[in-house]
Amino acid sequence: MPFGPGEVIPYLDMCREEGASLQRGMNFRLHGGHSVVLMSRRPNAPYVDEVIEDGQVVIYEGHDARRSKAIRDPRSVDQPMREGRSLTQNGQFYEAAMSGIRHPVRVYEKLYPGVWVYNGLFELAHAWIARSGARDVFKFRLVATDETTTPNASPAPPGERTRVIPSLVKQAVWLRDNGRCVLCGSPDNLHFDHELPFSRGGSSTVENLRILCAAHNLRKSDRIE
Repeated sequence: MPFGPGEVIPYLDMCREEGASLQRGMNFRLHGGHSVVLMSRRPNAPYVDEVIEDGQVVIYEGHDARRSKAIRDPRSVDQPMREGRSLTQNGQFYEAAMSGIRHPVRVYEKLYPGVWVYNGLFELAHAWIARSGARDVFKFRLVATDETTTPNASPAPPGERTRVIPSLVKQAVWLRDNGRCVLCGSPDNLHFDHELPFSRGGSSTVENLRILCAAHNLRKSDRIE
């Protein structure tokens, strides 16, 4: 069953859900027809990914050329559109964005080593090439959507799916709650939960967020505590 936004996911579960070994950050059109990107806002992240517009838009940076005898330092050259005659992942995402055809993208974020969070389903809305230092890099605009990629997925509460929780807030809440459900102490099937939902005026602050296990998150969805 597809993950819900804000759900904490072990790496192997993420790969099983997507039916692929997610060894790279950009994965164009997997088995379900959607694409998958892995992002990071950690200080040592290799690419500059951004979350803007109150968490409703992700600006995702393209990926570097592969290291080779000809390219000793991939960060010293432009990010490639092609390798030989074949489009790179950058090229495939770029052409899809330029086609104007709606294209769904699932976004996962690395929070800590071994700790990933599903940020939700987005649409690939636009792409461009930007100057970064002495080279060109790809930028992709991903806009959050309330929809799911499969018809059997459970709908999210109104307003809950359309905003990405800021990375620094997620990191602070994870450390504060020791990576466990605050109600029962379970370390499994965890979710970032808004005590007061967006739909009722809540916000993505440390004070309004907590970690719940799936069972307590499901119980809470039936009522406002």
